[in-house]
Amino acid sequence: MPELRKDPVVSRWVIIAPERADRPNAHLRAQHEPDEQTCPFCPGNEAMTPHEVRRAGGRGGTGWTSRVVPNGFPALRVETQMARSGNGLFDQMAGVGAHEVLIETPEHALPLSRQSQEQVQALFLAAKERMIDLSRDLRLKSIVFFKNHGVAAGATLSHSHSQLIALPLVPPELSEELRCAQDHFERKERCVFCDVLKQELEQRVRVVHENDGFVVLSPYAARSPFELWILPRQHRAIFEQAEPRELLLFAEALRTVLRKLDVALERPAYNFYLHTLPLREPLNGYYHWHLELKPMLTQQAGFEWGSGVTINPTPPEEAAAFLRKTEV
Repeated sequence: MPELRKDPVVSRWVIIAPERADRPNAHLRAQHEPDEQTCPFCPGNEAMTPHEVRRAGGRGGTGWTSRVVPNGFPALRVETQMARSGNGLFDQMAGVGAHEVLIETPEHALPLSRQSQEQVQALFLAAKERMIDLSRDLRLKSIVFFKNHGVAAGATLSHSHSQLIALPLVPPELSEELRCAQDHFERKERCVFCDVLKQELEQRVRVVHENDGFVVLSPYAARSPFELWILPRQHRAIFEQAEPRELLLFAEALRTVLRKLDVALERPAYNFYLHTLPLREPLNGYYHWHLELKPMLTQQAGFEWGSGVTINPTPPEEAAAFLRKTEV
């Protein structure tokens, strides 16, 4: 069973999930790609996944347009009983949480970048619905919705899918964003993300794409080549409160930049993840939900791991200019 362990030196929680090692090619770079007959995410193979928790289109069997299923090799389990224990310096917590897979399409070889705007919107609607449902479990504190596309990004199956993991804690990356955003707000009475958007839209050197609802930019201190952020134009703290019209515009923004990356960088592997307020937190004026997208073009090495400081060989201004002029 999975468990969470706390590093006594830096107070960092780590998920120890031995079941994850049982998944296909867990520690291998190369993988044997299943075909439509053996892919667990293809129509007709529904019995190869755990029982679905959500389906769009179709009633039983095939005919569906998307499905959400528990991950067969979960990092955390919702049925686990909450328990905390300690052994001297070492604290641990039962591996309580949820780990779900959002199967985006019945088509085996249709990546997210080639799906329609409405299909991408449907993915966000599914994620929103599952996040709202899981928030009813008061043991869970936050949810990370993310996608690994390509072997280099950690995907073990190419059939287009995303994932979400619900946690019994607020992860360090989000905690630090919240702390810094609140500090900025207390000093200036403004949302730091809104301030960033205002300046970026005035300077326009790092803006890649925009529509009526969202702005895509390469952040000023991008940690890796072609890192992108997608932010709502208006202040929005909670992703789960987004209306369908907003999510359609969000889908257009993500779909457009994924296509630009496909053309400009020859279909790179990538990760994206969504940052929003922890579960059940009230609306506030200082946090702004957003999606961060990272093509896998470089690897972290000794300096990055040892220092926590990343080296980005591509200035974000150059990356943004290159993507702006890329036609899709």
